[in-house]
Amino acid sequence: MKGLSKKEVEIISNLEFNQKYFFTASDIDSFCKNKMQRYNTIKSLLNKKRIVKLNRAKYYLIPIKAKSGSWSEHPFIIADESMDGKDYFIGGWAAANYWCLTEQIAMQFDVYTTRRQGRITVLNTRIKFHRTTKKRLKDAVSKTIEQHNFMILKKEKSKKWLKLRN
Repeated sequence: MKGLSKKEVEIISNLEFNQKYFFTASDIDSFCKNKMQRYNTIKSLLNKKRIVKLNRAKYYLIPIKAKSGSWSEHPFIIADESMDGKDYFIGGWAAANYWCLTEQIAMQFDVYTTRRQGRITVLNTRIKFHRTTKKRLKDAVSKTIEQHNFMILKKEKSKKWLKLRN
């Protein structure tokens, strides 16, 4: 892990003090003179692995107490934050395991959304995005984990999904 500059420590400690682990670039505007300096600061923190990019505008802060630079966050929270809390639900093995329908631990987290598709790996969590319709989004229910809301496939729909796999 590379050393942090005075400005980077100031930014990280301020975000951590305010418990703003998920943040946007505009949250650090007060520490930078202009957009170019903000861009360079974010790029530097990404290279030093002190922040992780979740989507176009959102980042995750690795706390200072993570000495080696490795940190973990609940995958459901990462999925929710990367989707900005809307137009998605978590399905597949992760949903089946959440509803205690299986003891199979999910190796990847399937996120069904209307906005994107593909795969990303964030903080050692593999997330696969599947395209779905707005109609299927109604098959989701809101739940809370670690004081954070997320959307997950309803239990009945998860049972149906699991039956198709067996």
